[in-house]
Amino acid sequence: MSLRFSPLLVGVSALLAIPAAMAADRVQVVTSFSILADMVENVGGDHVDVTALVGPDGDSHVYTPRPGDARALAEADLVVFNGLLFEGWMDRLLDSSEYEGELITASDGIDKLDYHPHEHSHGHEHDHGHDHAHSHDHDHGHDHGHEHEHEHDHEHGHDHAHEHAHEHTHVHGEFDPHAWQDMEQARVYIANIRDGLIAVDEENADDYRANADQYLEEMAALDGEIRELISDVPPSTSVITGHDSFGYFSHAYGVRFLAPVGLSTEAEASSARMAELIDLINAENVKALFHENMTNAAVIDQLSEETGLEIAGTLYADALSAEGEASTYLGMMRHNAELLHAALAEPGHGEHAHEHSHEHSHDHDHEHEHEHEHEHEHSHD
Repeated sequence: MSLRFSPLLVGVSALLAIPAAMAADRVQVVTSFSILADMVENVGGDHVDVTALVGPDGDSHVYTPRPGDARALAEADLVVFNGLLFEGWMDRLLDSSEYEGELITASDGIDKLDYHPHEHSHGHEHDHGHDHAHSHDHDHGHDHGHEHEHEHDHEHGHDHAHEHAHEHTHVHGEFDPHAWQDMEQARVYIANIRDGLIAVDEENADDYRANADQYLEEMAALDGEIRELISDVPPSTSVITGHDSFGYFSHAYGVRFLAPVGLSTEAEASSARMAELIDLINAENVKALFHENMTNAAVIDQLSEETGLEIAGTLYADALSAEGEASTYLGMMRHNAELLHAALAEPGHGEHAHEHSHEHSHDHDHEHEHEHEHEHEHSHD
């Protein structure tokens, strides 16, 4: 007895095979954590499949790579990570996976902030205009050279002392790595991601450029919304969060952030640091405490109990939420700004408080940098 297939069934089978074929043709991208994954998805669109090693609400500071992570990297077309020693485990994972594909450091070319434990918040407002006066091209050249050095290390073996330091402690180095908290710096992330996707999939370069341009427009609009919201917050206002992750936000938009521990959540707040924060709360204009979605809430809860200061909600620093508004990068930034505004804003303050000359200077530089970046991207492309 011969088997005969209905034309309808054959047609259905062919249709079912199309998504699988499309998925196989997509660029396989691995990112170190969820915020980068969302950025890649926005730039890559339908042309990418993205895997985040550290998912929503995950803590990249204390993450321990799994065996499957090395396999994911080995099979990837593109790997995107933050850099600036944010992922202390990344070099070892790259080595163990023997990954030889395109490697993008998203922070390459940003205007880096120096990090001084428990001091960085003090200088942001004062140094704001000065920092933005530095040449972006100079910083980009410096970072570009650094990344070539990283790639050289990856190909020829990492410095033994560097590996030794990572094996025994989480070292962030001299720069704050949380640059995505300033949307002006995040524009550099998007340009790097766009260029990385084009490098591995030139056939769809026009789509990547168009997606990136659209996303950058959305980011610019949200950047303006954030500035308007934070303009209602008095510059002298301070808040306390789980760890030092909002330095770039403070530098870009205002609001002084203090934290029980440093840049990494691996550290535990000392009793001396807790006492120092309690003194600061009592002596300075600390208006609110905030949890972070990926840090231990116990320290903030303790500060609230000992000082009577309100916990005003949860901010998102190093990871997206699994669901809700903060499940995307733009949603996360909007959520944080709106929460800070709700907790700290003083009605009518925005009409007068942000008329300082350095703010006007920054707005001018902000527009100039956008024009310069646009011209640079078109000439590069």
